[in-house]
Amino acid sequence: MPVAKTFGQYFKTKRRGLGLTLREFCRINGFDPGNVSKIERGLMAPPQSREKRLEYAKALGIEEGTDQWLEFCDLAATSVGRIPPDIASNAEVMNALPLLFRTVRKNELDEENLRKLVESIRRERR
Repeated sequence: MPVAKTFGQYFKTKRRGLGLTLREFCRINGFDPGNVSKIERGLMAPPQSREKRLEYAKALGIEEGTDQWLEFCDLAATSVGRIPPDIASNAEVMNALPLLFRTVRKNELDEENLRKLVESIRRERR
């Protein structure tokens, strides 16, 4: 599974997983197809309000509090250059981020090493 994924790609994959075209999805849920199309193509920022994220998530079959919900919200935040609020409020994580940023800037964390880091974190979570 690729490490990098955009909010729009995630949204589109979930919608297609429901077997719905863009227009069907929007008609059923009362969304503007132009806006959803722009979100899926990365031409419009993901929703930042909790209410709008909940509305889209419900339509996509994503339940609040699940790993899918966290991924949905994380992608919405990072797509606009923000750190998710629950992460930003964790002092230990925030203190470690500058080291990660420096490592990435110095090209010490290439794609292969990033994949290994992600896999290591996943193993730790289990």
